[in-house]
Amino acid sequence: MAGPRWTQLRRLSQGFFLLLFLALLVLTALRPLPGSASDIHLRGPVRLFFEWDPLVALSNALATHALYRGLLWSLLILIPTLFLGRFFCGWICPLGTLQQFLGSRPSQAKRGKQRIESNRYKHWQTIKYVVLLVGLVAAFFHSMLLGWLDPFSLLVRSVGLSILPAANSAVRAALAPLEHSNSALLARSGAILHDILQFLFLDFRQPHYAQSFFFGLIFLLLLAASLRVTRFWCRAVCPLGALLGVLSRWSILGLKKDLAHCNNCNRCELHCQGGDDPIGSARWRKSECMLCLNCVDACPEHSLSFRFFPGADRSTQVAGPDLGRRQALTGLAAGVAAVPLLRADTGQGKSRDPRLIRPPGALEESGFLARCIRCGECIKVCPNNALHPALSEAGLEGLWTPTLVPRIGYCEPSCVLCSEACPTGAIWQITPAEKGWVAGTAARQDSLRIGTAFYDQGRCLPWAMATQCIVCEEWCPVSPKAIYLHEAQVIDAAGNAKTVRQPRVDPSRCVGCGACEYACPLQDRPAVYVTNIGESRSPASQLLLNRT
Repeated sequence: MAGPRWTQLRRLSQGFFLLLFLALLVLTALRPLPGSASDIHLRGPVRLFFEWDPLVALSNALATHALYRGLLWSLLILIPTLFLGRFFCGWICPLGTLQQFLGSRPSQAKRGKQRIESNRYKHWQTIKYVVLLVGLVAAFFHSMLLGWLDPFSLLVRSVGLSILPAANSAVRAALAPLEHSNSALLARSGAILHDILQFLFLDFRQPHYAQSFFFGLIFLLLLAASLRVTRFWCRAVCPLGALLGVLSRWSILGLKKDLAHCNNCNRCELHCQGGDDPIGSARWRKSECMLCLNCVDACPEHSLSFRFFPGADRSTQVAGPDLGRRQALTGLAAGVAAVPLLRADTGQGKSRDPRLIRPPGALEESGFLARCIRCGECIKVCPNNALHPALSEAGLEGLWTPTLVPRIGYCEPSCVLCSEACPTGAIWQITPAEKGWVAGTAARQDSLRIGTAFYDQGRCLPWAMATQCIVCEEWCPVSPKAIYLHEAQVIDAAGNAKTVRQPRVDPSRCVGCGACEYACPLQDRPAVYVTNIGESRSPASQLLLNRT
């Protein structure tokens, strides 16, 4: 297994899967479909890549003692790794492809000996194995901390919640002068170009996400690090790479070195992506190799080749991760300590933020945190831009998990896209009928509730200022409406008696969708607001006693 032919095949594979990932990420959104718009489903969601992710499958199984639908597909990656090694990192992973593209660009600041030294194995490459241990131990204690660092979660958060919205804004700004031009030809051209780009990747509305700048900054810094250290993330941090590296120690495909023909030119090290030391003067590190095959292609003496059962011994290779006992114990201890320390935060206690509103279908909080990988898919598909990554609302353990922000957007009554997009079952897949927010789909007592609306009577126009306003009642989407109006006699500032209709909430009908808060005309702070009290998923949050 050698030669430029395999290198070209690897590049084609990388390009294909990168384009596939980006295409599925763009399609993971609400887009017009032929026919009726009332029954909308996702087309080819990027969840496919999470179903291939062995790290997601393993951590999900440890945290829940079960395996959510689709995650069994990870065996398509797991089993070949036992035979071929870390082929996924070198041939499929989109994040690895982006880093390899940047890392393979020669720079004026780093050439020759500097680049060779940079590509030598470094002891800090064992950090990723410590990260993996911490995450797996935390998953055993029902906390999905690995979601912060999973490469696909990182990509969806960064690209889906930052890069694409930024591109969306830039393209719209660039097309605006054309579309509003006084020239009919230019205006028509701008409209056609807008339609084409909207079909390809533009969202039908400009989305805005909390912490969007932060996600983009992390992503750009990660790519910038790859310019200095080839595949920095893959070598140093990636827990999925660490898992595959552990499994690859038993692979039957390995590097064969013909030391008799090696002239120590170090060209193999010059182009190495994994920092696995393919040079003849060092032992090849099997668990670090990403099968990029650059070393084979670069060797002028053809002294390197990948073969099945190469017959290597310990004098020529290191099969497993170079993880010392002290590092292993540190990872285990950190994983054991992390979960109780994170849960000591007030975000998990009785003082939990009342504005932490989870999507409909979300599991009870402990079960939710045991499954949610912070990928941001549910956030990206929300048609009203209502879901956003949490910062402090759910405590540190709930960082970047989804929360509903009604002031920005409300939960669409017939929409269940977030439950379709969730790859791990943190948001259980439901139907509009099971959600029960549309008239005729379910009995009111069976509706999924995510919160309850309350009024600040000191700010509400009919209550505090003797001014007519029925916006919240008009926007209430449930049937029969949860907001009703009660006529009351009030005295205005001039001393005149007048009749106004004051809004009230029927808690037995309110589902907490947030439409009333979204529509409230008070711009600084709405007079009606939604909290998580009364949410169906938590017995401790019930507002009303069940009637018998």
